[in-house]
Amino acid sequence: EVATSSITAGGGERWEGGGVQTYARDGLVFDVRDHAPEGAARGVVMCLHGFPQDSRAWDAVAPRLTAAGLRVLAPDQRGYSPGARPPGRAAYVLPELVADVLALADAAGAGEFHLVGHDWGGVVAWALAAQHPGRVLSATVLSTPHPAALRGSVLRSTQALRSTYVAGFQVPSLPERLLLARSGAALRALLVRSGLPQDLADGYARRMAEPGALSAALGWYRALPLRRGRTGPVAVPVTYLHGRDDPSFSPVAVRATAAHVRGEFSEAELPGGHWLPERAPGAVADAVLRGVRRTA
Repeated sequence: EVATSSITAGGGERWEGGGVQTYARDGLVFDVRDHAPEGAARGVVMCLHGFPQDSRAWDAVAPRLTAAGLRVLAPDQRGYSPGARPPGRAAYVLPELVADVLALADAAGAGEFHLVGHDWGGVVAWALAAQHPGRVLSATVLSTPHPAALRGSVLRSTQALRSTYVAGFQVPSLPERLLLARSGAALRALLVRSGLPQDLADGYARRMAEPGALSAALGWYRALPLRRGRTGPVAVPVTYLHGRDDPSFSPVAVRATAAHVRGEFSEAELPGGHWLPERAPGAVADAVLRGVRRTA
């Protein structure tokens, strides 16, 4: 049966069957994976991917959440959706990224939602939960420490060394040439070495090889020098999961994160490295469900 569609006040295309396939904000069109449960949804979970992932990062997590009666919205974020790749680094500042997520929630009719973010999606999740506690019921953050904890760890740990790649990404054009060498083989090999399964590494690398895709994704890093203001403490319930062998974040930053959460906080270390949605979907889904139960 072919569903008919209608346009929501938020500007997205919303299907009568409950699914949002795309939504629009400021002339940009974002792709969305909308995983619906059988029957009426008992809540909405917003899942935000990182670099260089896309919404497929949540494909093994979403069925576990929909089985519990939750609706899961997983957008291809700014720079990753083909219709939402604006030029220039100013388009990728954090307020724009937060506003994109709120626009999706509005298009889906979700006044309140549970939030999950990994890597850069975690940065957005921390900021959104801190700035809009009235919209966020709970937050589950994967890998990424609270930004204030990360910043404070730079001079007290190995964090500066672990973050050297961020400085490298500031160089115009060179990262694109290096990572997309041999039709993206360099990026693909890097992702596999970092622990991603081959099929997912292939898929992410193919997406980054699309015209303008990698430059848009790197815009998130290149916008860092333009950042104004800092992410404050978070008052909503937070679950923080981090990989024991994650090379990106120092133990000092991980341990300091709890001090920046005013709401109920729980933390768990998982075996493995950085790619928690893909490599530990069961543990991620369980953590999200614990956060949901806290607010029931």
